[in-house]
Amino acid sequence: MITRTPDPAVPFFDVADPAFCVTSAEVRRAREAGWYARTSYGLAVLRYDQVSRLIRHPALRQGSRLWPAHHGITSGPFADWWASWVLNLEGEAHHRMRRLLSPAFSRRIVEALRPRFGDLARELTDSFAGTGRCEFMADFAGPYAARVIAIMLGIAEAEWPTIAAESATVGLAMGVRIREHLPRIEAALAALYDYADTVIAARRREPRDDLVTHLVKSQADEGGVAGDGLTGSELRDALVLLIFGGFDTTRNQLGLAMQVFLEHTAQWRLLGEHPGLGAAAVEEVMRVRPTTTWVTREALTDFTFDGLDVRAGTTIHLFCESAGTDTAQAGSGEFDITATGRPPHFGFGGGIHYCLGHYVARADMATALTVLAGRLADPRPAGEAVWLPDSGNTGPVRLPISFTRRPA
Repeated sequence: MITRTPDPAVPFFDVADPAFCVTSAEVRRAREAGWYARTSYGLAVLRYDQVSRLIRHPALRQGSRLWPAHHGITSGPFADWWASWVLNLEGEAHHRMRRLLSPAFSRRIVEALRPRFGDLARELTDSFAGTGRCEFMADFAGPYAARVIAIMLGIAEAEWPTIAAESATVGLAMGVRIREHLPRIEAALAALYDYADTVIAARRREPRDDLVTHLVKSQADEGGVAGDGLTGSELRDALVLLIFGGFDTTRNQLGLAMQVFLEHTAQWRLLGEHPGLGAAAVEEVMRVRPTTTWVTREALTDFTFDGLDVRAGTTIHLFCESAGTDTAQAGSGEFDITATGRPPHFGFGGGIHYCLGHYVARADMATALTVLAGRLADPRPAGEAVWLPDSGNTGPVRLPISFTRRPA
């Protein structure tokens, strides 16, 4: 086999530029020309076949751990918290954390909460349905995502503005302007730690059948042997990650879903008429417009892949939307919530690092979209949308829409 190093003639993407767009014609042209491109961080992989193989490749490890370092952030509260993520661990440390955290995200716990998610979605939708318009992120996506977290944690839903505000600020760390926002990010992180400490103390005093109590029960006794359960710091780190991750990704993905449906109104009508398509709608939205624009891997050793020499330490971004809309795997690639036989998308990652909270996210988003489509007809833009940069995690900051209220 002929091998080669990355060719200077291969397209280059400045993914660190906030103006770069992962769904641009530039990326489409590069995907047609070849399976990879060069970037300001390393390599970008553009086609479904190569993404599906590299996401589980034994010569690669999870690469997100290097994200702060790419921006010159190697120490401090944020860097320490980032390093604690189960997503950024490997080997036995990763296996241990997944084993201890997984029971808190069980199907039983989530299914018991699904009716409450429905009640919440109806409450929020009904609060603006009669007006014929809303600012979707502020009126629905933000409060819904934050209150779902409150429901999961068993805390007062009235505290959702705190969850939303601090989590949204921490979420700036997922974008390419992380260095600029670091002081605000670390202040918000400290606030979430204080919040987590309060919730943990409350569950120790009064255990419940909820997610936080399950995590508290898995905690090692003070002075216990590492591996017996979560340590105190691991419990705090995990809870802050749950609050931030559950809010930020759900809010962004719901906003992206609405934007996709604004462009495909016939599909919205179909969902409103057939609520059983809610789960399929989530999968199709995450195929064509995932908030996670790329899944990151890092080369552990030198290796050759499809004729390309990859050096140890290379950062590899697996472009989720580009892979998901690759016509070699997705047929025409047209957005269709009734399509069958689609290959799995990569919005929740893949391999041993597949998202722990995927079942929660699927359940709460399917519930939200089903309720919205059942109550709001013919959604359309009602003003200028404002967006996060289209690299890292993305989504609308502001998304004004108008609609016609469906008859009860």
